[in-house]
Amino acid sequence: MPSRSAEPQRGGRILLTGATGYVGGRLRRALADRGHALRCLARQPARLAGHNSDGAEIVAGDCLDVQSMRAAFAGVDRAFYLVHSMAVGAGFEARDRIAAENFAAAAKAAGVARIIYLGGLANSGAQISPHLRSRLEVGDILRSSGIPVVELRASIVIGSGSLSFEMVRSLVERLPVMVTPRWVDSRAQPIGIQDLLEYLVRALEIAPGVYEIGGSEQTSYRELMREYARQRGLRRWMLPVPVLTPRISALWLGLVTPLFARVGRHLIESIRSATVVQSDAHRAFGVTPMHASDAIAAALRNEDRDFAETRWSDALSSSVTPASRYGGTRMGRRLIDARERFVRAEPSAVFAALTQIGGERGWYAYDWLWRLRGALDLLVGGVGLRRGRSHPTRLAVGDVVDCWRVERVEVERQLRLVAEMKVPGRAWLDFEIEPAPGGAVLRQVASFDPHGLGGLAYWFAMYPAHAFVFRDMLDGIGRCAETPRSSEGKT
Repeated sequence: MPSRSAEPQRGGRILLTGATGYVGGRLRRALADRGHALRCLARQPARLAGHNSDGAEIVAGDCLDVQSMRAAFAGVDRAFYLVHSMAVGAGFEARDRIAAENFAAAAKAAGVARIIYLGGLANSGAQISPHLRSRLEVGDILRSSGIPVVELRASIVIGSGSLSFEMVRSLVERLPVMVTPRWVDSRAQPIGIQDLLEYLVRALEIAPGVYEIGGSEQTSYRELMREYARQRGLRRWMLPVPVLTPRISALWLGLVTPLFARVGRHLIESIRSATVVQSDAHRAFGVTPMHASDAIAAALRNEDRDFAETRWSDALSSSVTPASRYGGTRMGRRLIDARERFVRAEPSAVFAALTQIGGERGWYAYDWLWRLRGALDLLVGGVGLRRGRSHPTRLAVGDVVDCWRVERVEVERQLRLVAEMKVPGRAWLDFEIEPAPGGAVLRQVASFDPHGLGGLAYWFAMYPAHAFVFRDMLDGIGRCAETPRSSEGKT
């Protein structure tokens, strides 16, 4: 088993490809937190510009165009290769081959001392899918350059946003009963995203070689789905079927979870055969990987933490803020209805109008619907609207606002309410204020974490009402802020 490299740690710049992807985006932050000087290669630099608080240098380039990479490699000592083309569909193998050849050539010309590559785990003797075969071929191409390569071969990655985890989430959340083909029982060795990032960071100094990495146990997609359902408190039934080809499975997966319409078949082909670790790479790296159940728990926990820390002006900056389709949009497991309004008033006036919401002041629109919703909540054992609020114009964290409670307040910037009514899930109503020339932008975000199929049905059934209630409520708050002396409120 290879051991840590004896060469001293280098201080040169690190080139990171795939920084707009799931693993690459998280690796960028992990490297920056450890003080590494980073340069990110991106086909669309604008996708990184708004999320570059770590100060990484961003350069335009495409691994399919060797000329565009030459400037990116200037002064680079080590490089991460996290590129793959599976999402393009047919012909991804040829694109992966060309990209790897171009990258290897540019790295060699620049005198790069090390390449770290994240590939796929494929057990010897197994029937290897085109996707995994391409992953192995890329590793061979990079090594053929003569540059020392650390190749990490990983199985399923568990983390909020990873392809495998999102497939498990979508199936379990949406299907109380599901037919399960044989491939859901194939053995795998899932690795949590935190452990994967630790392996990647330590690969900067480990001796070159091929390392198989995974979590602390072998499991299957069936067991992952059961564990996810257990942690989410969902009851699910899985009915095994003897025959369901990858093509048919992919069509079914694409109908249930449109995210996987393009990559579903390649993903299923890759997990039909066992992908388990056959060596003890964690000893060489000094990493103690977590159990799959702990990785799922961490994904759900981190998602809640990220949501609690979200400023919607950042989270929605690269998307259309108004609801762009029926049901809004999705952020992790949450469903989002977002809209905004320009207000011709100072942020202080907007905040004053906003903090009068609920109680005697009402909800700025359709108060009769709010009262009806409160009455229905009382009928099912909820709190209704009877609690009101303790002060007509001031709000602090923990205060009650009818059937809501204040979860977050930033003066003249943000107000977040969490619902305490009876709903099949968890709901929040978020307001954010941004200064703008001549006034301010008021952004309103309704978000819902549905509990199973009942939660999804509730959200989509209520969406037509939300569309006009939230729209007119936003307009009402804006008009109140624009009205002289609105900041005095009711006393």
